[in-house]
Amino acid sequence: MINSDLTKGETAKMGIDFPVENTVRRRRSVRTYDERGLSKSEKGQIDAYITGLSNPFSVDVSFRLLETSTAVNGEKLGTYGVIKGARDFIGASVADGELALEALGYSFERLVLYATFLGLGTCWLGGTFNRSGFAAAMGLSEGELFPCISPVGHPKGKKRAMESFIRWMGQADQRKEWHELFFRQGFSQPLTQAEAGEFAYPLEMVRLAPSAVNKQPWRIVQDHGAYHFYAARTLKSDKVKIDLQRVDLGIAACHFHMAALEKGLPGKFQKLVKPEIQSPEQMQYIFSWIVR
Repeated sequence: MINSDLTKGETAKMGIDFPVENTVRRRRSVRTYDERGLSKSEKGQIDAYITGLSNPFSVDVSFRLLETSTAVNGEKLGTYGVIKGARDFIGASVADGELALEALGYSFERLVLYATFLGLGTCWLGGTFNRSGFAAAMGLSEGELFPCISPVGHPKGKKRAMESFIRWMGQADQRKEWHELFFRQGFSQPLTQAEAGEFAYPLEMVRLAPSAVNKQPWRIVQDHGAYHFYAARTLKSDKVKIDLQRVDLGIAACHFHMAALEKGLPGKFQKLVKPEIQSPEQMQYIFSWIVR
């Protein structure tokens, strides 16, 4: 039974602005930047793209392009040394509500991929930044969630030792295998690429998606013309202020949706009351892609 339709508009109108697979494979977390910052033209391109951003969850997500020179009440926009040289950052916020963080993850990742297409560097940051300083610069409204930011700029050729260490610690270049992420008619039987057919491409784009500390918390179950998205819980959501795993599920949805749109594959996102699938306790149902 369908509880709510997540696509009030026609998804085909969202369009694809760049080659999906090439851009997904090119994207890397960049932590060292050329200090010249973005040009006026590049800022204009990003602002224009932000204006046209939407998501299939019908949730309004707010973005702001911030400069490190921006300061409110004397608070600096800093990242505790994790990011070096960046003068420009993107911040995103959303009013709390159902699928709000998933929508933010979807829209922010779409913007990150666009920046990658332009040849710019980015890096998802969910904790290692001066949250109060950035929040003040964002001008947040009461009740808005502000889970993450990203620097945006020109990558500097040589990586710092700290950057290489962070990538090594987070196993940034490693991804889980298909049999760990995708399943068929339940969680006991892995889904093969042959069984996924034309949807093997969107699923592979999901497998390559970034996530907080590279945990890849998404699991997808194919069942009777649907792909059900679950969060594999590695933390208790009631013990964290902002659940970044929900943002990660939005990132996964972005990769799946953009790949499906690019190939003209049928379907739309919907949230069901609950799929009739027996699932382990740590698996939390989030939403589904219904093939039509």
